[in-house]
Amino acid sequence: MQPHSLYLHIPFCTHRCAYCDFNTYAGLDSLIPAYVDALILELRGLAASAPTPIPVHTVFFGGGTPSLLPADQLARVLDAIRAVYHLDTDAEISLEANPGTLVAQQLDQLRRAGFNRISFGVQSADPTELRLLERGHDFIDVIRAVQWARQAGFDNLNLDLIFALPGQTLPRWQRNLEHALSLNPEHLSLYALSIEHGTPFRAMAGRGLFPLADPDLAANMYEHAMQRLNGAGYEHYEISNWARRAPDGQPLACRHNLQYWRNQPYIGFGAGAHGWVAGCRTMNVLGPAAYIERLHKPEAAFDFPRTPASLTAQRVDAQRAMGDTMMMGLRLLEEGVSDGEFAARFGQPLDAVYGPAIERLEAQQLLEHAAPDRLRLTVRGRLLGNQVFQEFV
Repeated sequence: MQPHSLYLHIPFCTHRCAYCDFNTYAGLDSLIPAYVDALILELRGLAASAPTPIPVHTVFFGGGTPSLLPADQLARVLDAIRAVYHLDTDAEISLEANPGTLVAQQLDQLRRAGFNRISFGVQSADPTELRLLERGHDFIDVIRAVQWARQAGFDNLNLDLIFALPGQTLPRWQRNLEHALSLNPEHLSLYALSIEHGTPFRAMAGRGLFPLADPDLAANMYEHAMQRLNGAGYEHYEISNWARRAPDGQPLACRHNLQYWRNQPYIGFGAGAHGWVAGCRTMNVLGPAAYIERLHKPEAAFDFPRTPASLTAQRVDAQRAMGDTMMMGLRLLEEGVSDGEFAARFGQPLDAVYGPAIERLEAQQLLEHAAPDRLRLTVRGRLLGNQVFQEFV
């Protein structure tokens, strides 16, 4: 069986930031013990209902703020995964964390439990921007968290940053990037601020309470990041992600996210988690209390890939799967989409399915062919990715 990835959603936060549209909840910490029990029930039940043992090569705890869970609870979940899934000995096991929510002792415990990658939600090094984003840390917390992680033995760290913030200037963004580089992370994820429906930021923007970033300025920020990180030895392997190379010469890309971008199978556990497994797109119930209740019902039943928490398990037809493969695969800047791999997977070459769209995008200098048989974004296409992706919807 093809290696799978596991995503575990931890929906708890101390505060829900004004820009966030993720499935997160503040003030529900009392549910954490029952939530962890339910998560373990879902992990075990799905594994038992699978037709064959499931090989797993990446595990990702996302949120929310997974680092709010006590280290021993996170270790319990990881032990449950080892007990019922075929976890690779060199599996990538990642934890998202907010600086200021972990101390040195917790990081030591997490490293001993088997976690080997931490992703810190830094977002900015500027105090004014951190207040705007309603973040509960400052950059001193980031420095401390990185130092403690290194002392605990973590040698694969990611830092998240957001650019194109209201009122942000190019020099301020450049300073943020330099502060992040000073910590020597193996990986950087850089995202332009997106004003999402239903968030306080969207409501404030709709009332004209803060200016949206100028698109040309946002493009300048992105282009500066590309140039600066290339000069610092990072490979720009995905639209929003950069990685240093390991001693063996391979970039330290996030292996879990590569699973998504290659449209390969992953299983989502927890409240609101999504999955792509056994030809189905799955989605769990959103609320943590409802999730716990569903897993603890005596009549709770598992029907792979469905679990008692599943709201939907929708079978994906070939046309949708091909479109998903194009939209996700083209985010990988060097790898792109292989014509040979596409044909082997779907029984048709790229040109037979998307010939006219590819010709149009090549004429607009948004796509290019790279040796030996790969289709990828041009440098211009990286700035206009959504225009490219909509051709494959």
